[in-house]
Amino acid sequence: MAERPDDAHPDDAHPEGDAARGAARDAGRSAEPGFAAANGWDREYETFSDFELPTYVGPTTFMNLPWVTDVTDLHARAVDVAIVGAPFDDAVSHRPGARFGPRAIREAQYTSGSINSLQLGVEPFEILQVVDAGDANIVPAWIERAHALIYRKVHEVANTGAIPIVLGGDHSITWPSATAIAEVRRPGSIGIVHFDAHADTANDDWGVLSGHGTPMRRLIESGAVDGRNFVQVGLRGYWPPVDVFEWMQEHGLRYHFMTEIEERGADAVIDDAIAEALDGPDAIYLSVDIDVVDPGLAPGTGTPEPGGMLTRELLRAIRRIVSAVELAGMDIVEVSPPYDHAETTSMIANRAALEAISALAVKKAAGRAVRFVPGT
Repeated sequence: MAERPDDAHPDDAHPEGDAARGAARDAGRSAEPGFAAANGWDREYETFSDFELPTYVGPTTFMNLPWVTDVTDLHARAVDVAIVGAPFDDAVSHRPGARFGPRAIREAQYTSGSINSLQLGVEPFEILQVVDAGDANIVPAWIERAHALIYRKVHEVANTGAIPIVLGGDHSITWPSATAIAEVRRPGSIGIVHFDAHADTANDDWGVLSGHGTPMRRLIESGAVDGRNFVQVGLRGYWPPVDVFEWMQEHGLRYHFMTEIEERGADAVIDDAIAEALDGPDAIYLSVDIDVVDPGLAPGTGTPEPGGMLTRELLRAIRRIVSAVELAGMDIVEVSPPYDHAETTSMIANRAALEAISALAVKKAAGRAVRFVPGT
C-alpha cells in the first residue's frame, strides 16, 4: 500500500462523499429534539419575584425585602419601617463577633413573601411598607467614626418618617442610634425600654467612654434621654457594682431584676414596665440586648449570663410593648454568630424584629399612626 504524505488528510481523497455524509449527519441532528426538550426543560415554568424566592436565593436582605438605601426613595415610598444594619463590635469588653450580627440576623429566616403572624393574626407586609435600608458605612478599628456614621444613617432614615429597626453590632451603637431618634423627635422626648442582663451604665470601660458597657450613661449625661425615662428589664448576674447602681438611683432610672420576673412572672413585670414607659416621654425607643435571654437558648453573644428570660417571654414582651406605646425606634444588639449554635441566637433576634413589625401592622390596620412626621 502506498504511503500517504504526512500532511495529507484522509477526507482529501473523496471530498464530495465526505460533504454528503456531513450534510446527512447535520440533517439528522436537526431532526432530533434539542437537549432542553429531551430533558423536559423547555416547558413553561412559573417564576417568582426576588421577594418570593427562598431566603437562601439571591442577595441577603431582611425577609427578602427591597434593598432601599437612597433617602429620596425612602421618602417616595412612604416607608413605615426600615431595617438598618450597624455591623460594629470594636467597643466590646469580652467576646467579639457582633459585627457579623446584622448579616446573620438577616439570614436567620426560612419564610419569604407575604408572611402571616400566627401570634397576632396579621400579614404585616400587606399592611406596612417595610424595606431593608442597608448598613451604616462602617470600617473597623475606629469607634468615633463608626458611631458618627451610625448616627447619620439612623438620623437620615428616621427623618423620612420611617421607624428604624437597627441590627447590631455591640450595645455601644445604642448611644448614636437613640441619639439620632431623640434629635429627630425634638421637641418631643423619648424614653428607652431596655432589655438586658446588664445595665450598661458604667462611666467607662477601662478608660473608654464609648464602650458597650456605657451607652445608657452617655445618653443620659448628654441630655438625649432623661434618666427617669429609662426602664430596664432582666438585669442579673454580678455587674454593675454598687457605685453604678447608686448613680442609676440618683438619676431616676427604673429597673427590674430577673429575680422579680422569677417571683412575679414576666407578664406582671412587663405591665409595670409599660406603665413606667408611658409615664413621661412622648415616644419609646426599644433596645434589646440578646443576652437578656438565657444563654442556654441564646449562646451566641459576647457576655452571656445564665438565668435569663425565655425566648417566648421576650417575644411576648416585645409584642405587648410595641402595641401599647408609640415606637420611635428599636435596636437588637450583641448577637455574635461565631459563638452561636444552629442559628438559634440569630433566629431569636430575627423574630424580635418580626414581632415588633407585626405589632406595628396591627396598629396601622386599626387606623393608628405608625409613621412619624418630623417637625410635628
